[in-house]
Amino acid sequence: MTPGLAVAARKNTGTDGSPWVWVAVGIVPVAFLAVFFAWPVAALIARGFTDADGAFTGAAVSSVLNSGRTWRIVGQTLAQAFAGTAVSVLLGVPGAYVLYRLRLPGRRILRALVIVPFVLPSVVVGVAFASLLNENGPLGFLGLRESFTAVVAALVFFNYSVVVRTVGGLWARLDPRTEQAARSLGASNARVLATVTLPALAPAIASAAALVFLFCASAFGVVLVLGGVSYGTVETEIYYQTTQLLDLPTAAALSILQLVIITASLLVSNATRTRNERALRFASKAGSQRPRASDIPAIAITALVILGLLLTPLLCLLWRSLQTQDGIGLGNYLALGETTDKSVTVSVWEATLNSLGTALAATVIAIALGVAVSYVLSRRPKTSASKLGVQVFDSAFMLPLGVSAVTVGFGFLITLNRPPLDLRSSWVLIPIAQALVALPLVVRTLLPTWRAIDPRMLQAAATLGAGPPRLFTSIEFPLILRGVGLAVGFAFATSLGEFGATSFLSRPDRPTLPVVIFKLISRPGVENLGMALAASVVLAVLTALVMGTAELLGQAEPGKAPGDYGSPGFLKTGVGQSGKGAR
Repeated sequence: MTPGLAVAARKNTGTDGSPWVWVAVGIVPVAFLAVFFAWPVAALIARGFTDADGAFTGAAVSSVLNSGRTWRIVGQTLAQAFAGTAVSVLLGVPGAYVLYRLRLPGRRILRALVIVPFVLPSVVVGVAFASLLNENGPLGFLGLRESFTAVVAALVFFNYSVVVRTVGGLWARLDPRTEQAARSLGASNARVLATVTLPALAPAIASAAALVFLFCASAFGVVLVLGGVSYGTVETEIYYQTTQLLDLPTAAALSILQLVIITASLLVSNATRTRNERALRFASKAGSQRPRASDIPAIAITALVILGLLLTPLLCLLWRSLQTQDGIGLGNYLALGETTDKSVTVSVWEATLNSLGTALAATVIAIALGVAVSYVLSRRPKTSASKLGVQVFDSAFMLPLGVSAVTVGFGFLITLNRPPLDLRSSWVLIPIAQALVALPLVVRTLLPTWRAIDPRMLQAAATLGAGPPRLFTSIEFPLILRGVGLAVGFAFATSLGEFGATSFLSRPDRPTLPVVIFKLISRPGVENLGMALAASVVLAVLTALVMGTAELLGQAEPGKAPGDYGSPGFLKTGVGQSGKGAR
């Protein structure tokens, strides 16, 4: 049990129930986090400071830190993260204004469309951009395949929605009278934007930028597919050292360096999130406004981003998947039931069934743990010590967000391979890893819904004799069902496309669909490429269907757009997914 949970358990009564109810609910998630996160990560750090005989040594870490290759890769990681963050913010702020402040036809559909890239599997996005930028692709003449520009474009594709939703959530609540007063005093639109609007949006912009940087710095799948040998990152280097060179000490030392980078990013992200949440609390819902002539540049930029950056790669992927040696047709899809390469021992359809089964198991685990964690975090402690305890508990379950899925998968390899937890031959290892990646998303999706429950309703039921179990089953759980539906969607979609940890843990006889896609595009042959394109479309469609259904289930009331109420907390307040370690 974490110290925070124990502290939070003391001196709390009332509608939140006996303090030991908190302990009973929280002890299973804490045990899960300790065994499947803290232990593997700690063992990974220890491996970086020990030799083959288990004796303490700093040789591996020293060798990594003194290597010119290491600092070149660190430089590339930071450069891609900074560039991806800067472009995402520059393009996302106008998008936030258009989609959250202006009254436009189809705005709800556009909001739902913008979030789809965020949940797409990284392998799918990598294949989509590769099909667009390859020599025989529509933009092949630009020569951008395996380039810095290609990687940054893919990172922006993923993270555009983070900026739009985080900044848009605050922009929709800004009081327009402040801007109107500035204009009435003679300020131009540009000056109002620079001196009134942007300062008011600063907490949301900073929160979005910090979160996007975290996601970009821990990106894996798109860099592996698009970066090639010239534009690797710390994530891809860990993968290379482990799977190709079998150099575990070097990989462990690189993982420690990666932890330092990601932890620093997470601390900044948490600090900016706090500022943004405070700004949201003091803001009030403001009405949208009709577009004006001065809004045309923002509308044009947003239209170009949605059409050119978000839709074009996906449409190109679909078109290329229909191209066969015999012309346009469904040949690539018909071949998904076959195996054309010795490295792929199952068909794509079999891998799809493996992915669906694994994602279902991971979702069950993540939802069960997420409901318990969000229950504890939604309580209203009465003492300063208890409030601090809940904050510690909250931070503990956000830690997987700041550790890449590659590090988690590598940690599993070196810890869960001997009694009492020898899971090397068990299929459950991958669902556990995927559930760990999805857990922060589930908690951040459920928590806003749970905290929105009126405490007076619970107090009234408590005065009539209802205990905590009855309060939960009769009042709280029915009210959070919509949030549960959205959380299920995010957990399932995240698990379905998870590649970082799964690339380490996947068994040859039970590969998941992202692993098979990567193997297909890594092998020569027109048939392999065609199957990879078709399989990527299948995975993208499955993910989009899951998220579309989840968004509909997340609607709070008729008339609200998908995402208006049910948007996950990480897109509203700047707390998010490692997922993109999943990326």
